[in-house]
Amino acid sequence: MTASDTLRYQSGFANQFESEAVPGTLPKGRNSPQRVARGLYAELLSGTAFTAPRAENLRTWLYRRRPSVLCGAYEPFAQPHWKTGAKDGVPVPPNPLRWNPVDIPETPLDFIDGLRTMVVNGDAEAQTGMAAHLYLVNRSMTDSAFVNADAEMLIVPQQGRLTVTTELGVLAVAPGEIALLPRGMAFSVAVHGPSRGYVCENYGAPFRLPELGPIGSNGLANPRDFLAPVAAFDDAARPWRMLRKAGGALWVARAEGSPFNVVAWHGNLAPFKYDTANFMTIGSISFDHPDPSIFTVLTSPSDTPGTANCDFVIFPPRWLVAEDTFRPPWYHRNVMSEFMGLVHGQYDAKPEGFKPGGMSLHNSMVPHGPDAEAFEKASGGELAPHKLDDTLAFMFESRWRFHPTAFAMQCGALDSTYADCWRGLKDNFR
Repeated sequence: MTASDTLRYQSGFANQFESEAVPGTLPKGRNSPQRVARGLYAELLSGTAFTAPRAENLRTWLYRRRPSVLCGAYEPFAQPHWKTGAKDGVPVPPNPLRWNPVDIPETPLDFIDGLRTMVVNGDAEAQTGMAAHLYLVNRSMTDSAFVNADAEMLIVPQQGRLTVTTELGVLAVAPGEIALLPRGMAFSVAVHGPSRGYVCENYGAPFRLPELGPIGSNGLANPRDFLAPVAAFDDAARPWRMLRKAGGALWVARAEGSPFNVVAWHGNLAPFKYDTANFMTIGSISFDHPDPSIFTVLTSPSDTPGTANCDFVIFPPRWLVAEDTFRPPWYHRNVMSEFMGLVHGQYDAKPEGFKPGGMSLHNSMVPHGPDAEAFEKASGGELAPHKLDDTLAFMFESRWRFHPTAFAMQCGALDSTYADCWRGLKDNFR
């Protein structure tokens, strides 16, 4: 890749950006976006319909050495572990489910080969719902790129640093950070040793920052902390393997050259990375336990106001100072369905059994809450200021019920004794 500096970023979220690897490439002033300098081709990538409201309209102009139409015919590509939509789930009882970490196989697997779908809902063709995947990767994608026409992809690394090359530039993403890749944008993933993490494949409305309401103008995830890459381009002329997902099916074709040949770009549809350490946690400083929605980083709204197609929620290090309050999450049954993962440390409501790299699923109206150990510790502990440190858990929360896949139920990581963590809860009525 050739760029002025691939380690500098332009910050923001859903604002207008521009970047050029070669000065003087971008059209200026009265020049039309289609008026191209340096013999480049103009190509528009639209993330919304042309007539979407201005505040929601997503698009980026790409100025590239060759347009993306230069690609051979697609043929089916076999990846049996990547599933799409509720139709690809298997029937399971409405039980709480938990998985131990899945080991990274020794068999060579790149990012696409190493995806394992854990739970699915919705319908990619209807642009509703999402899938939660695990990635198990031990080799980089070489002269190979992927385009997801079904969904945007939110990557949450748990082990191993990733280098994500996109049409707009390069993102270096480490555990504790996330990467958000727009629907329809080509990307490739390089790894630096065995790597594991989670992916939210969002078929619905693009992720955006949640409204802050009475919180005001500051708090939670700040727009300036979302980082977009500077322009960079691959100037080598060699064949590339192009992988594409469309309608739940995977396809492969040969392209005449690298898709990462964009010399300059401008617009507001861009890949981002975000460091969760910059999240401004907000909670009670008097009493009671705020709803977990106070930890929302990104939201994909549905057609029902306030009820998300998907929320991305984190539980980062934070102070707990409330008085006369049970501080871990209460016991609850939600209309929303919750898929959780643990990046590092310990989740305060599950000191027993929930390990980094593991997962849990509590579907709509399935009761869940602190295990017996967490309940006893929190009930008898002194209510002094306490810092939860060295921890990062997250949740993909959806209005649609999740359906586990056959792989999830048969991979050997399902914890058959999960429900035992509540057996120690006694009847203490007096």
